[in-house]
Amino acid sequence: MTEIAWQPLTGPAVRAAASTPRLGFAGVGWIGRNRLQSLAESAAVDIVAVTDPDESCVRACHEIAPAARALESFEDLLAQDLDALVIATPSALHAQQCLAAFQRGLAVFCQKPLGRNAAEVRSVVEAARRADRLLGVDLSYRWTRAASLARNAVRADRIGRVFHAELIFHNAYGPGKPWFYDRRLAGGGCVIDLGVHLVDLALWTLGFPQIVETRSRLYNKGVLLKCNSAVVEDFATAQLLTDDHAGIALQCSWNLHAGCEAVIAARFYGARRRAHRECQRLVLRLPRVPLQGHEIRGPGRAAGPLVRAGRRGMGPQAAEESAVRSGSRRTHCRRGSPRRHLWPIFNKLVKRETAEARSSR
Repeated sequence: MTEIAWQPLTGPAVRAAASTPRLGFAGVGWIGRNRLQSLAESAAVDIVAVTDPDESCVRACHEIAPAARALESFEDLLAQDLDALVIATPSALHAQQCLAAFQRGLAVFCQKPLGRNAAEVRSVVEAARRADRLLGVDLSYRWTRAASLARNAVRADRIGRVFHAELIFHNAYGPGKPWFYDRRLAGGGCVIDLGVHLVDLALWTLGFPQIVETRSRLYNKGVLLKCNSAVVEDFATAQLLTDDHAGIALQCSWNLHAGCEAVIAARFYGARRRAHRECQRLVLRLPRVPLQGHEIRGPGRAAGPLVRAGRRGMGPQAAEESAVRSGSRRTHCRRGSPRRHLWPIFNKLVKRETAEARSSR
């Protein structure tokens, strides 16, 4: 990154740089509330206000951050004196809410997907650049230890040129909220929910090569879906071809009879050897989150501490090291930005699991 000299701050920027960042939360269901609690416990921010149509979610947040105001609408939230906004609403709202936040001069941390299609995502990234504000996206799986080790092996050329990659993400259950099954609100089914992580992991590991060819098949209850079907997919396969003739094979699903609650794997085949963190079975209380290995067994629905690790000799230290770190991605950050101090806070948004795993030992 090009070095930019720091300039003295004047006017309203002084307050933003010198005081505790003031955050608002749009959407405080499970994932939004988890982030709110993590930040509340860190005392790194001032949680100003929340909004969610579910009153029970708002009441739960009041127990965590009693000083935060409960607001009726997203527009009311934007009217507050904020530095940044955390968005964890249905996928259909992400792009328009990000755009509105940037128009108000706010930094944004958004749950994936950033948009339902390429046009929505592009518009948000461009808006962040125009506004010169931080944009973080919850692409959390790239921050697992297993993914980091695989990427390091590939990028250091320890396995030679990668000619093929396989990534899978199968869940034995599906989302619990109805909007996930409405294409207008979700943008798609398991591909948007799970496949986004696979695409990101593949491209991130390989250094974002140019994709020259794609093929895919979408299914619902075993029936092949036609293009532009109103029904969302619960099983998907895709094949991607890069400009250097490497193949990428992806699979993801909901409600698959996989023999355990989730199967997550990533394999990268090089000319010399294969980069694959062989599966280590962990029993967790983390929803759809991989730790050291790629295969997960456990309740998978409620946040909680690591309850057991190491069927194959994985000790407590290795289990703790593999615990999930915050998943956000620096899309735009100018060094001289008065709100650059918000970035470390973005990286704490989903670290509660790590702290709980450590405290339970």
